[in-house]
Amino acid sequence: MNFKIIKKDGLTRISIIETEKGSIQTPCFMPVGTNGTVKAMTPEEISTIGYEIILSNTYHLYLRPGHEIIKKLGGLHKFINWHKPILTDSGGFQIYSLASLRKISKEGVEFRSHIDGSTHFLTPEKAIEIQLALGSDIIMVLDECVPYPSDKEYVAKSLLLTTDWANRCKEYFEKEKNNQALFGIIQGGTYTDLRYEALSQLVKIDFDGYALGGLSVGEPKEEMYKILKEISPYMPVEKPRYLMGVGDLIDVIHAVEYGIDMFDCVMPTRNARNGTLFTSRGRISIKRSEYKDDSSPLDPECNCYTCKNYTKAYLRHLYMCREILSMRLNTIHNLYFYAEFFKKMREAIEENSFTEFKVRWLPILEKNACSQE
Repeated sequence: MNFKIIKKDGLTRISIIETEKGSIQTPCFMPVGTNGTVKAMTPEEISTIGYEIILSNTYHLYLRPGHEIIKKLGGLHKFINWHKPILTDSGGFQIYSLASLRKISKEGVEFRSHIDGSTHFLTPEKAIEIQLALGSDIIMVLDECVPYPSDKEYVAKSLLLTTDWANRCKEYFEKEKNNQALFGIIQGGTYTDLRYEALSQLVKIDFDGYALGGLSVGEPKEEMYKILKEISPYMPVEKPRYLMGVGDLIDVIHAVEYGIDMFDCVMPTRNARNGTLFTSRGRISIKRSEYKDDSSPLDPECNCYTCKNYTKAYLRHLYMCREILSMRLNTIHNLYFYAEFFKKMREAIEENSFTEFKVRWLPILEKNACSQE
């Protein structure tokens, strides 16, 4: 993997990540394809909209259909018919989100499958082995994502474990890698001194990129922004910077301002399936009765397939009938909106007008602030 900074405006920057499967322009958004599919979309549609990378989930693909089956069938790219870059997370977030089903030790994580209750043991080495078998272009280390709130003593103890796991991941990766990149994950909760300590230790190990993990897990926005402001500028300049699991566009603007390059989140796709749509005038809940006879497009400024061909009235009708087409058309629109938002943001950085971009968009986004439904 090669990383090139194209333009900087303060901490804000545009860059290119070059991988064997293609280049990625940043700042970038990665649609989430948990089970090897971005829900309601074909890989061809994702590519046509303009996405250059997607994210898939190690934990879920390990359980079903199994990484060995995917490897036997030619790897994840071939299996899902996506021929551009793929980033896989390590399963660390599932350690956090499925807390009732797991037990953490120094060696790794014992967990019960949420599918059939079977018991599994995930070590740092196993997490890398699975991702190498999948053929991911960017691989994440195994980490523990601590919940919010957590007392400092617990977070510090967790950080020692996460750092040890990062070392073990790097050692295994170096022996087995094949034109792939490995990212370290900076944990430390909302404690800036622990975040600095985590970053210092990970830089010594030397990764191809660095991610901020353990944010957007229930902490106040001010806490997230504090960590971004404090830590992001000290993340290696010559490596990609990734903010994991964050997709609220208000948060994205603040993060890009502090030099973050990469984002992922289920927000555009999950909200689409729930009838919440992002537009240039703010979010719309298509289920509202005011749209039942509205013959206007969802967003007159949008050139997506949905907006060019269908009215709000029809989209509401589909949603109220729970038609599969509702999920398809809504998801096409939300993903197109996100792709265009990031494209316009990159253009603003290129033209030294990111501040103007921020001033224009924040009032629109804040007026209709949307939680990660």
